[in-house]
Amino acid sequence: MSTATKLGGSNLQAALDQLHADVASHNMAPYWVVDRTVKNDEDSRIRDTRKAIPFSWTYKQDIEPLLYRSAELITTESSERRSLVLVNPGLAPKRAAVSTLYVAYRLNDPNEIMPPHRHSPNAIRLGLTGKQNFTGVEGENITFGPGDLVLTPHDTWHNHGNKGDENAINLSVLDLPLVETLCAIYFEHDYTEEEEGQKVRRIMQTARFPDNYSQTVYGSGGLKPRFVSHHRGTGAASPMYVYRWDMMREALERARNFDGDPYEALMIEYVDPTTGQAIFKTMTFFMQMLRPGERTMPMKQNASLTISPYEGKGYSIIGGKRIDWSPFDTVAAPGGEWCEHVNTSDKDPAILFVASDEPTLKALALYQKHGKTKTGEIVRLA
Repeated sequence: MSTATKLGGSNLQAALDQLHADVASHNMAPYWVVDRTVKNDEDSRIRDTRKAIPFSWTYKQDIEPLLYRSAELITTESSERRSLVLVNPGLAPKRAAVSTLYVAYRLNDPNEIMPPHRHSPNAIRLGLTGKQNFTGVEGENITFGPGDLVLTPHDTWHNHGNKGDENAINLSVLDLPLVETLCAIYFEHDYTEEEEGQKVRRIMQTARFPDNYSQTVYGSGGLKPRFVSHHRGTGAASPMYVYRWDMMREALERARNFDGDPYEALMIEYVDPTTGQAIFKTMTFFMQMLRPGERTMPMKQNASLTISPYEGKGYSIIGGKRIDWSPFDTVAAPGGEWCEHVNTSDKDPAILFVASDEPTLKALALYQKHGKTKTGEIVRLA
């Protein structure tokens, strides 16, 4: 006869409580299911209880006013950055919009340039306002405007700023939470260049490439120059460091009368022009067009997304929750939640900028995507 059978009832519960207390006191956790109550269901308890939730941050109502207030109080003398980082309530206090992606809005005053730095996370910047946003990356000076996407890949020296006479706001997305989880995070700020055999600190990178280099070399899809090196930075990301909005917008417009995908509408991915793969190993980016009145069918994937509307208005239903959106908002769509999008205009398209950790899941053979048919049947899409 087992000890559990001998004890029975309240005596058994008291013995179990003491066992669990003793296990916890030695910095361990039990993994056995005594019953299916929340307290004792260890299949649930081994999972992280902090989960990103469907959520939205509004640009006009909250983000923009706070950015301009910060501009009055935070100068480049007191800080190299003036950014608002989005914190998902389900993950707080961790600085993450969804479990693997960090999103921030940055405002630069007119004619201010910050010194170079580099870090292990990959990053992009999407221009929102201002025509003279600036990023210098690995010797290529990039001036960009609304809708332009600029890369600062892992371990590349880069600096940011604004060369214009008006304020400039851009959106940043990094894989920082993922890199931090993998214990691979670092930042460096001691930028130097060699001059006459000596290392000299610089507050600006010396330009090593002509203006508009990325566009000149890689701006003709399907044509790959053989007379230049495509190994830039660490060689682990797209060598094309800026993707211009006018080219993306034209591509979406050309496809406007296509049937599109019932779950994703018209979606175009930013890719490495030398491989056709995602621009980073860890995350990928899309522009997604919903034609007037278009509604996507419900889809669930284990990739986590952030969705930042760029044009138009509408709403999404994520995990059963309706979230209305307007230009420059950001919406968190955590992996594992059913998601659908609706363009509420019957005249104008809605265009969404989407970031996803899909490449990471695919690299680990973990990626899955499911959809619901019109009859409610669940089908596997990937």
